[in-house]
Amino acid sequence: MKQVLLSLVALLLLSTRISAQDIEKQAPGGYDVMRPDIVHGKIDSILYDSKTVGSVRKALIYTPPGYSRGRKYPVLYLLHGIGGDEREWLNGGHPEVILDNLYAAAKAEPMIVVMPNGRAMKDDRATGNIMAPDKVEAFAVFERDLLDDLIPAVETTFPVYTDREHRAIAGLSMGGGQALNFGLANLDMFAWIGGFSSAPNTKVPEVLVPDPDIVKKKLKLLWISCGDSDGLISFSRRTHEYLQHKDVPHIYYIMPGNHDFNVWKNSLYMFSQLIFKPVDASKFSKYTLLGTPASTNVRRAKFPQILPDSRALFRIEAPDVHRMQLDLVKKYDMVKDTAGVWEVTTDSLSEGFHYYSLLIDGVAVADPASETYYGMGRMASGIEVPFKGDDYYAERDVPHGELRIKRYYSSIFREWRRFYLYTPPGYETDAGVTYPVLYILHGGGEDERGWATQGSTDLILDNLIAVQKAEPMLVVMPDGNVNFPGFGVNALKMFGAELKQCIIPFIETNYRVRNGSENRALAGLSMGGLQTLFVGINNVDQFAYLGVFSSGWIMPMQNDLAETQYAMMQNNVGVINGGLKQFWIAMGGKEDIAYNNCRLMLAKFDEIGIRYTYSEYPGGHTWPVWRNNLYHFAQTLFK
Repeated sequence: MKQVLLSLVALLLLSTRISAQDIEKQAPGGYDVMRPDIVHGKIDSILYDSKTVGSVRKALIYTPPGYSRGRKYPVLYLLHGIGGDEREWLNGGHPEVILDNLYAAAKAEPMIVVMPNGRAMKDDRATGNIMAPDKVEAFAVFERDLLDDLIPAVETTFPVYTDREHRAIAGLSMGGGQALNFGLANLDMFAWIGGFSSAPNTKVPEVLVPDPDIVKKKLKLLWISCGDSDGLISFSRRTHEYLQHKDVPHIYYIMPGNHDFNVWKNSLYMFSQLIFKPVDASKFSKYTLLGTPASTNVRRAKFPQILPDSRALFRIEAPDVHRMQLDLVKKYDMVKDTAGVWEVTTDSLSEGFHYYSLLIDGVAVADPASETYYGMGRMASGIEVPFKGDDYYAERDVPHGELRIKRYYSSIFREWRRFYLYTPPGYETDAGVTYPVLYILHGGGEDERGWATQGSTDLILDNLIAVQKAEPMLVVMPDGNVNFPGFGVNALKMFGAELKQCIIPFIETNYRVRNGSENRALAGLSMGGLQTLFVGINNVDQFAYLGVFSSGWIMPMQNDLAETQYAMMQNNVGVINGGLKQFWIAMGGKEDIAYNNCRLMLAKFDEIGIRYTYSEYPGGHTWPVWRNNLYHFAQTLFK
């Protein structure tokens, strides 16, 4: 009995080890080379009567090794590009070789492959001006030819299954667009769909997938692939991003390459071994070789890249460096190849914006491939990780306000300083309209650029105002750094004087804004939250709205300051509660470094009787949390 148990344990361990192995992500060497030592399929053809076109048309047929009319086969309809015809795949991609080799390795289900002419017109030759309007239109007409004429002919002539679960469609370039357009529009006909380097004929995602729930329910596999240097990659990317936001399972496969058969053959190799068999959608995000360049990269920089599962791939060419690490909260050791290129793939990253640095032989430097941001007390790189729900700060087709930089002379600091200013859509044209103002403050180690760049303040307000979820307002983003070190009372008092004596008067003199506390809001994150707590609560006659993000008196360092504040609040509970229309306090969950300080502060507020609204959004002490805070806080203001 003991031996049996040991054997079972060994089998379980072996099973776990096998299941943990990496999936195949790329065709191996020789995958497209004909092997004389294996059985080969055959290339045939079919002539069919096309009522759609009004002529007899031709398609090539591949039948697998061992083909027999005594069994049934699934069918893959494989479509060519705008400059090809039914022979393009055979001449340039040799699918018969790729599939023969896959069958020999027992990696694919035996299938019949139909390679038609996707130019549905009487003269369907790829001659003359292939971009002529009638020839381009013929690719759209092919949908009816395929569904009404070709598929019935194939199913009459060959021993094939006739249900959607045994029918796939894929194609390259123009044929990739056809495969997506026709397949997704006819889910009662196709359960497996693949677009390889899909061309501009691909319908926009909202038309392609108008009802994501139906696609989720019916589709077995949706494959979208492209070469990273392909000029048409934007069409694949926009489809992927839409599907990702709508939670539609799919494989988005990016590999090194251009608009050519190296990409398309590899795509066929990968796609054909997944179809007509059970698939695990939870592994779809693991297939790609490359990701999408981060939106925070400098122009034309390919790396870092965001992979479909939110991991990030970094590559840096630095042959003379001895050691390189990536510092992205967690430190990752990078590995150098023989060409001097360092590479690392991170763990899955949380949503939104993250600072990072490269540690080169121990020295922290900014990545030259990334935009840089003032954070952590210095210029650092940043990477933006997209996620479902990030459309509230996306660049959308709505009226946009302006983001300005304004310099002013500070009589408090006796120097020239500056702030960033957001003016809402219509500020320039509606000269008779006045606006309320939100003064919003950055954290320690940052400056007036924080909310304007890392915070995406202008986009958040543009999108809210466009759907009437926020009142049109000005947003002032000043520099909260003062000449006193730390967060002591003198530093807080000096910033309060700067705000009240210099910044607010400058705004109210030079811009069309409304006066009075009911038209002013003050908010800040971390250090800016402390400034809001001190200046705002001591001046409820100046600000009727306060927002404190990821902050709270720092214990025990600020114990004396906090006790003085609490005593003042105890003596002025009625004034504070009566003066504040909104006291909004938000945290980034228990992982926020200010969480415990905030909870202690809120307990004291409860004891004193101060009214407030509490909000929590997971993510720690980070910009994704503070963007979300602004999004929700702004909707409560000036109403």
